Amino acid sequence: MPEQDRYYNRELSWLSFNRLVLEQMKDKSLPLYERIKFMAIYSSNLDEFYRVRVASYQSLMELHSTHIEHLDYSPQHILDEIKKEVNSREIEYEKTFYEDILPELKQAGLVLHQNQKLGPEHLSFLKDYFMNEIMPEIQPVLLSTKGDVLSFLQDNVIYLAIRMQKKRPSHADKEYYAVIKVPTHHLTRFVRAPKLKKRYLFFFLEDIIRHNLDLIFPGFIIEDAYTIKVSRNADLMIEDEFSGNLLDKLRNSLRQRKTGFPARFMYDRKIPDEMLAVLKLAFNIDESDFMPVGRYLNMNDFFDLPNPVGKKFELAPVKQLRDPYLDSQDSILTAIKKKEVLLHFPYQTYDYVLRFFNEAALDPDVEEIKTTQYRVATNSAIVNALITAARNNKKVTVFVEVKARFDEAANIKFADQMREAGIHVIASIPGLKVHAKAAIVVKRNRRKKNGHETLAFVSTGNFNEKTAKQYSDKGFFTSDPRITNDLEKLFLYLETPIERYKFKHILVPRFNMIEQIKSKIKREIKNVQAGKKGYIILKMNSIEEQDMIEALYEAGQAGVKIDLIIRGICCLRPDMPFSPNITVTRIVDKYLEHARVYAFFDDGNWDVYISSADFMNRNLHRRVETAVPIFDKKLRTEIIEVLKLQLKDNTKAQKLDKNICNVPKKKSKSKDEPEYRGQIDTYLFLEKKNLMQE
Repeated sequence: MPEQDRYYNRELSWLSFNRLVLEQMKDKSLPLYERIKFMAIYSSNLDEFYRVRVASYQSLMELHSTHIEHLDYSPQHILDEIKKEVNSREIEYEKTFYEDILPELKQAGLVLHQNQKLGPEHLSFLKDYFMNEIMPEIQPVLLSTKGDVLSFLQDNVIYLAIRMQKKRPSHADKEYYAVIKVPTHHLTRFVRAPKLKKRYLFFFLEDIIRHNLDLIFPGFIIEDAYTIKVSRNADLMIEDEFSGNLLDKLRNSLRQRKTGFPARFMYDRKIPDEMLAVLKLAFNIDESDFMPVGRYLNMNDFFDLPNPVGKKFELAPVKQLRDPYLDSQDSILTAIKKKEVLLHFPYQTYDYVLRFFNEAALDPDVEEIKTTQYRVATNSAIVNALITAARNNKKVTVFVEVKARFDEAANIKFADQMREAGIHVIASIPGLKVHAKAAIVVKRNRRKKNGHETLAFVSTGNFNEKTAKQYSDKGFFTSDPRITNDLEKLFLYLETPIERYKFKHILVPRFNMIEQIKSKIKREIKNVQAGKKGYIILKMNSIEEQDMIEALYEAGQAGVKIDLIIRGICCLRPDMPFSPNITVTRIVDKYLEHARVYAFFDDGNWDVYISSADFMNRNLHRRVETAVPIFDKKLRTEIIEVLKLQLKDNTKAQKLDKNICNVPKKKSKSKDEPEYRGQIDTYLFLEKKNLMQE
């Protein structure tokens, strides 16, 4: 077998994950609006995939053939496989939308207008709404049919392409073409109209424009109109991060992102060939980027589809659990000094993290706060707390990763706000991304030899109170000096990245992470060779790095049992002769599985880390990450129990086969076998733990 067959392609493995998202859209056991949410997620995922990953392959195709020959794969072959898979799923997606979602919405009492007959009341509403709300936003552009290039289609924006003729008979045989930007940036995509036969009636914004095209082009006969859009390369082209002002370069590059080269041209498949040819010339679109789709684009807008028909069509909200110990303490900082606390989001409330930052901002004994920022919430409560701390004369240092993709503009804005408030802001390290999620608070304590003590919060996910309600992550409060001393070194490194530091307990890429993880894998191999049990559980978003994969292959061949819980990209191929004893589980459910956990059996004395790092090339070689050990035996056991609940999942979990296809976990034929669902069972486990503590 060729060597490259030891690793599955990264992009195709990601598409198999998105296929599982599509399956949730089709799952009729879920409430209707939950399925609609997955419909939006699928569309949003693909948009980013084309703007980032497909665009990178297209960039490779621009290289001279001698450069491509040195690759161990064919970029064109991968692009062909991607198009084949995406086109196949697009048909499935549209079929589900038109044959399942729309009829079920109608049955529930909501009509998304298609071709239903309208009465005078509705026609009057459409005209009034168009004239009052839409018309001021409309800027139609006539297209040249002579091949003059007009490269102004903005990234990820819906346009209507219109074909028409002049009303004067002498010009009746000449076709004219125009495009109109659909103003979803200013107006809602779904416009509520008067009820239709006692059902709620909504129109797509572009359909209201279609109804009124004669008002935009009064001298023309409108023949037809079709939706189109371009997905453009989202890479920020910064050739040199090491000289000049990186922030200024990022700002300039962000302005250019909207006009990056096309990665995909989506169009209504009903568009006539001659009209498509005009658009191809007018916008200089390569035919290889063509993607025929249905009538509607940007289906991620369905995140905001109103629900006037009742909460029974949504998942019932689950009350977030509280931590009895933290609730019993007047001060969260004092509580952390007494006892380490592990939190599981979103099952448990994120309020404790906000309390941590707010209390640190106000406590007169707190001298200093240091934290990282990768993606924070709009109107971030954490950023507000840091600004309050600075205004209270505390020394505050924030490392802002302004290169966090698609959050660059927001992070630059936050960096500017914090700098104006007196916070010491470090904005990115040239050549590296800082993906670690860590914060330390330094307090005065006369009982300590050095006169202070350090408290810390580390997480597997971003410091973002909004996504903490949707992403499944772990957070950890500690004052253990073995961890806090290393975290202090980490922040010193972020301030002076040319220095080298020795981390004794936490794992940091480019310092000790790869070596330490490989050492722990080898320890499991040695235990098996000594007649003991060898077992590894790794949970993360993605696994790609080939040295790590090879280390796991070696362990599996030696007899170590390896359970991987991988949500997305998986380049490791299970069920192959070179990968015995390795299983890969993928879970797509209500919450986005986002936690990273490394667990090694270590002859019964579990060695457990929570981490910000996936086993990706970028994470292990080009980012600053952290993996923090959990020393407390009870907390280690708690993490392992939650991992085992996910491995038992036979409802939402899928096993990956050697071709990274999703294979449902088979339930036995016995009627008595219970159904396991990892996310629900995790909530029940934590709820039971709370009851035992009370």
